[in-house]
Amino acid sequence: MKARAIPLVLGPLVGLLAVAEANLDAEFAQRAAAIYGPGLLLGAGVTLATWFPLAGTLAAAACFPLGLLLGAPDIGGAGLIGLIGVVAWSAWRLPPRRALLALVTAMAAGVVTSLLAGQTVWEAIFQPAILLPGWLLGRLSRINGERAAELTRLAAALDAERERSEHAAIIDERTRIAREVHDAVAHSVSVMTLQLGGLRRQLDDPVHREIAGSLERLGRQSVEEMRGLVGILRDSGTAGLPVPEPSLARATELVADVAAAGLPVDLVVDGERAEIPRLLDASAYRVLQEALTNVLRHSGLVPTRVTIGYAPERVTVEVVNEKGTAEPGKTGGHGLVGMRERVSLFRGTISAGPQPDGGFAVRASFPMGQTV
Repeated sequence: MKARAIPLVLGPLVGLLAVAEANLDAEFAQRAAAIYGPGLLLGAGVTLATWFPLAGTLAAAACFPLGLLLGAPDIGGAGLIGLIGVVAWSAWRLPPRRALLALVTAMAAGVVTSLLAGQTVWEAIFQPAILLPGWLLGRLSRINGERAAELTRLAAALDAERERSEHAAIIDERTRIAREVHDAVAHSVSVMTLQLGGLRRQLDDPVHREIAGSLERLGRQSVEEMRGLVGILRDSGTAGLPVPEPSLARATELVADVAAAGLPVDLVVDGERAEIPRLLDASAYRVLQEALTNVLRHSGLVPTRVTIGYAPERVTVEVVNEKGTAEPGKTGGHGLVGMRERVSLFRGTISAGPQPDGGFAVRASFPMGQTV
């Protein structure tokens, strides 16, 4: 259930509890009508906090003065439940200053109302003080969420930096190969071709001259092909080329790469791809990449099926391979641990393990509404 549904459920529930308390509690039953108004206002305020946390908290806190005006003896247990809930919700949803304003307003409303009603000092302190733990719980939840989001952002940045480093290494290697081909191999073949030309001109036998001529033409052709190869290597290694972002939109390209390595793999896409948060998209791609890498590393070139599912509420990635050729007892590295960490950042689920037919399956689900 999405977090937004919490006040939508709690609001009407608090209103109903307030009405029930007014009729079932012996003390409140004598002034049941005076309880209905504050209780219903409290429920409406909690519900309003779904979209406007601060305004909803202020409306809920107004149940204190309204109860005083109507002659209610107290806000009761239902009122405390609702106020604790709405204050905690505001602390989770709002930035620190506005969250603190919501808490102070609710506490002040309780203190002032209790004093005007002639209640004891303890009653004036108790009602606002009980709101503080709820507010702190909401703040801790927000801080943990912000930290998780920052960790996800850093993980994505590290992935991008790793890809840039790998890309730079590929560029350097291609440049080195191009230089070696140009400076060593192409030069040697050119010298050989020149020597064949000189030899051809000195031969008297037409047959031998024809053979030498064919070798000379082949040498020149090889030099031209190597020069073309050098050009391709240098062009492919241009440092200005953009590094593709990790995304499930590149799943076809990823599957094609592992298929080129010899893995018989099929890709099935279920549903239409919609707007996906960038960090979630990158993490889902990394899970798919690691799962395919594990198939190659631990199962060999076995038939594999990749299924990517797009739905409004979640994105799923599934990689299932048949029984592999790996030796019994062969273990992997930290791939599964890394996949679990990526999925947990988005409060998703992942299962990875052997199948009844001897194969292996990895299934990851990323809830769209639970992204950090």
